[in-house]
Amino acid sequence: MRKTLQPQPGIMDIAVYTGGAAHIDGVREAVKLSSNENPFGAGDRAVEAYRRAGHSMHRYPSTDHAALRRAIAETHGLDAARIICGVGSDEVITFLCQAYAGVGDEVLYSQHGFLMYRISALAAGATPVAAPEIDRTTDVDALLAAVTPRTRLVFVANPNNPTGTMIPVSELERLAQGLPDNVLLVIDGAYAEYVEDYDGGAGLVDALGNVVMTRTFSKAYGLGGLRVGWGYGPAAVIDVLNRVRGPFNLSNMQLEVAEAAVRDREHLERSQTENARMRAWLAEALSALGVPCDPSYANFVLARFADQADAESCDLFLQREGLIVRRVGSYGLPECLRITVGDEATCRRVVHAVAQFKGQR
Repeated sequence: MRKTLQPQPGIMDIAVYTGGAAHIDGVREAVKLSSNENPFGAGDRAVEAYRRAGHSMHRYPSTDHAALRRAIAETHGLDAARIICGVGSDEVITFLCQAYAGVGDEVLYSQHGFLMYRISALAAGATPVAAPEIDRTTDVDALLAAVTPRTRLVFVANPNNPTGTMIPVSELERLAQGLPDNVLLVIDGAYAEYVEDYDGGAGLVDALGNVVMTRTFSKAYGLGGLRVGWGYGPAAVIDVLNRVRGPFNLSNMQLEVAEAAVRDREHLERSQTENARMRAWLAEALSALGVPCDPSYANFVLARFADQADAESCDLFLQREGLIVRRVGSYGLPECLRITVGDEATCRRVVHAVAQFKGQR
């Protein structure tokens, strides 16, 4: 009699990841504010590279991603040899768990950290462990207290998703220096471009031997649909990750468009400037309506309501108005809605709708 086929330990504990909704039944042109996408889309240089790349679809892509790694290195002042590229920074996170954590190991992250840390840990057979936060902000002391002899990786998104909060580099350094020698600190810098004078943790990677930084083209560069990310770390760690990376994990189109995007400073600076302006306006306007938001350093705000029922009622009202935001109960924040910072017209539309919701009760 055949034995029942079973997946590896931990996999059935994974809740299938559900991305931000993109459609509302019965609404033809809903505004999507659920996935933290750049409202201005990709820059002109990236779009032109996309058109050109279509002519090489019959060719296999580079296996070493040399041109893109060189462009990233030149833009950020990094060592190209210590950069790895992946299908979004999600894939680099998966590589890290696959290479450094397994059955009997623990992967540590902050309480409201990005869901992929838990998912990637479980997929590798490791045990995910969440450390408490203080006012929806990473607590370094709590993370250090949660480290055990089984800990192998510590993930910190800075700024964090879905809270938008962040801690100073000095706190990240204190965390890295407080970890045992056999533990890697991974600084997830998916939203680093939205923080003024912040290198996403790159300086700590260069100064210390136990830090890896991950980044993405999905947010500020407007390439969410192409799925391109990268990581930067010690040479020995990047060597390990390249051994588990598929040789053709990125297509010619992904590589060429991302290279054009990272060199397009004008588009990035416009996106940064407009995001900072409208983020401040949106948070202040929502607060004036009795919906407070923590200081956000990303391209979204976390709007806090009286309770879960209030948040869900507002979400349903916004949907009727053609606005799609993100419920974050899966992150342990059922009383909150995460709202992407759109262009000015969209932000004003959101505030008007929330004001109507508040006024109807």
